Amino acid sequence: MRSIWKGTIGFGLVSIPIKLYSAVQTSSLDLDMLDGRDHAHIKFQRVNEHTRKEVPYEKIVKGYKYKDDNYVIVEESDFEAAAPEKTKTIEIESFVDIASVNPMFYETSYYAEPEAKSNKAYALLLQVLKKSKKAGLARFVLRSSESLCIVHPVDNALVVTRIRFQQQIRDQDELKINDKVTINKKELEVGLALVNQYAEDFDVSRYKDEYHTKLLKLIEAKAKGKRPTIKKLKPRKEKDEDLYSQLMGSLNAKKGA
Repeated sequence: MRSIWKGTIGFGLVSIPIKLYSAVQTSSLDLDMLDGRDHAHIKFQRVNEHTRKEVPYEKIVKGYKYKDDNYVIVEESDFEAAAPEKTKTIEIESFVDIASVNPMFYETSYYAEPEAKSNKAYALLLQVLKKSKKAGLARFVLRSSESLCIVHPVDNALVVTRIRFQQQIRDQDELKINDKVTINKKELEVGLALVNQYAEDFDVSRYKDEYHTKLLKLIEAKAKGKRPTIKKLKPRKEKDEDLYSQLMGSLNAKKGA
């Protein structure tokens, strides 16, 4: 793995030099874009809008449009100059209950690897977070933008997970949801019983990307000249029976399974 960020995790007067590595990888198939007529590759070019000529990547700069067509060129050094401490440090500002962070706020996770000289401080923070069931809340700059993040333990590693800011979450007022619906006691009791019947410990290893595997098999079959059989599925229809009857039917079906 190649590190994407190097700096320190700071809490109180303790500094832990670390490197960040992406903790996730895609499982989707790598599909190329082709011309449907002759299957030639589609290439994207960075073209100067005035000369219509391609611009080499090393000649491209970033600019901020501040008035009409006037731009201020922003260089890599400017990102660091804006907040040098945030480009080098993940400074923990507070500790929060992990359970209190709404999953809607989660974005991307990174493994934090300690420098050899900081193994003890790293291990201390890891154990403290495990025992307290807390996460460190911090801000840092990654790829020219500020991110809110939590530092939390996963098995034997500290993980830095970027989370969204409040203003990035859309207001629910845009949704048409009737919050005046009444659920009677019987419906609630059977609903809870159904949840309890299906309840189990979370074990993500039980779940695989089955669609990826099936799609790859279909592609391999097509490569051999076979035509795939496509099943036509009908959309799941809403039941005519009342909610309580549907719940009881689900409960009994699970018992008999």
